[in-house]
Amino acid sequence: MPVESQRLTHAEMFRGFFIAGLSGFGGVLPFARRIVVERRKWLTEAEFADLFSLCQFLPGPNIVNFAAAFGARHRGISGALTATVGLLAAPIVIVLILGTLYERFGTLPVVHHGLGGLAAAASGLILGTALKIAGPSLRHPATLGIVVFAFVLFAVLRLPLPLVIAIALPVSLGLAVFRVK
Repeated sequence: MPVESQRLTHAEMFRGFFIAGLSGFGGVLPFARRIVVERRKWLTEAEFADLFSLCQFLPGPNIVNFAAAFGARHRGISGALTATVGLLAAPIVIVLILGTLYERFGTLPVVHHGLGGLAAAASGLILGTALKIAGPSLRHPATLGIVVFAFVLFAVLRLPLPLVIAIALPVSLGLAVFRVK
């Protein structure tokens, strides 16, 4: 847990995650990473990657898990709730408004074309963020090998995610032990 003087306030966390949730509607991860790592420097690239990796193993949306874990790290349960509410407040309101508009105008061709463009932009954001998050892992040959290995198991061989984790985790731990010695 961070030292008392380094702990973020509830207001700082709410504001940071609210901005991420508002900015990244439809793809919050790139904006959350930018705010937490690049702008506010609350975490280093490696710390972000480690915490986000942990959150990917938990049930539920990864970025919500990240907000809760990050908040808990700084302010316990109240911090987890603050960061999570900050992250979700704006998107919930926006989804309700857009859902109402889609119900009314969703059959128009211009709406379908617009959604296609949004899907392409979201794909680019996800790819860019994935490369940034992978940055610390790509600097070490052993971890780069694990990235390629897991990719092949999942994307090429199409193994289910739990099986990929069950296979890659022992290999990764073995390499980590070997690297420490």
